[in-house]
Amino acid sequence: MNAVAPEHLEVQLPDAISYLNQIQNAGSVFLGFSASEPVGDYIAGPNHILPTGGTARFFSPLGVQDFVKRTQFVSYTRPALKKEAEAITTLARVEGLEAHARAIESRFD
Repeated sequence: MNAVAPEHLEVQLPDAISYLNQIQNAGSVFLGFSASEPVGDYIAGPNHILPTGGTARFFSPLGVQDFVKRTQFVSYTRPALKKEAEAITTLARVEGLEAHARAIESRFD
């Protein structure tokens, strides 16, 4: 099931909850004989926008976090930047981004 990464997975086994730690790739999982896909579709309330075509291997169901604006922050000390400068400038130049490389080098001129 993890290789297939189904959109919907019904675990119709006694003590279905005991299989939770084995399920890594599925859009929506229904555990036990009373929890079938229509329960989730119509009454239980999980999101209906699920990863299809095996994409549950690397995508999640649509959720609140997809609508939350986030900002990432980066802070570096001068010694930390000096330690990483060569790696940064090398990667920048390999990508053809000379200005990025010079932006790092200019901090040490």
